[in-house]
Amino acid sequence: MDYGLLNRGSLLFGVIAVILPIINLMRENKSINKNWSIFSIASASACAISLCMQIFYISHLVNIEDWTAMMDTLSTVALASALLLVITITLNAIVCSIYCKIKS
Repeated sequence: MDYGLLNRGSLLFGVIAVILPIINLMRENKSINKNWSIFSIASASACAISLCMQIFYISHLVNIEDWTAMMDTLSTVALASALLLVITITLNAIVCSIYCKIKS
């Protein structure tokens, strides 16, 4: 297996996790949009998949005992993962608050 795909896949799913709520916020007529929750669930799922791929990649580095690669990249990966999680949660909370206000 090409473990480099885990990093590229993680990046792709991270971008998807951020873009989906932005698409939800940019929609013109929010009052008739009934699929906003599907986009939010897909966004949270993409974020989870992205983080899971990073865990699998770190597990691979541990298995092959590539300690220098872990020492070089782990702090950046941890920061990027935390930022992805915070941004995804924040954007989806904004989407939820907007659509819940419109609904009531």
